[in-house]
Amino acid sequence: MDGHQGLTAMIESAWEELNGSDAGRRDLCLDVISDVLETARLTPGDAERAVEHLVAVALSDEGHPVRESALHAVLTASTHYELPYRVVEPLAVGADAFESVLLDYVLGVLGSTHDQAVLPVVERFLQHPHPEVRREAAEAVNEVRRSRRETAEGGTAQ
Repeated sequence: MDGHQGLTAMIESAWEELNGSDAGRRDLCLDVISDVLETARLTPGDAERAVEHLVAVALSDEGHPVRESALHAVLTASTHYELPYRVVEPLAVGADAFESVLLDYVLGVLGSTHDQAVLPVVERFLQHPHPEVRREAAEAVNEVRRSRRETAEGGTAQ
């Protein structure tokens, strides 16, 4: 088994255990997935599939620690892979349902896509009652706009 196969096997094993575990164990399974994503050694397709699953967990799990771990893993992936908006769009659609502490993750992920489609969602949070959420929303807006300027100027977005 090569390194890539080993990493995908670790993720598959974590998904299997995630489905039948208690909340504490599910949290640890998500940490394993986050660690694998942090290696940046998955193919873009494998990373996108993992993120799609993580987004589903973040939107559907009832436990706050599990949802936070799933969002942390998505944010980790967004720093190592160029995630297209379509992969994280369910987070934009469900953004209003997240607690303030979780919105920081959601807004960071949305901004990392550099996709103009996130702006209407992210800009709504510029008026949020919590200063941390407003700050993260402003950073996400700036990241998308900076990316647009760099692209227009012929540079590459970072």
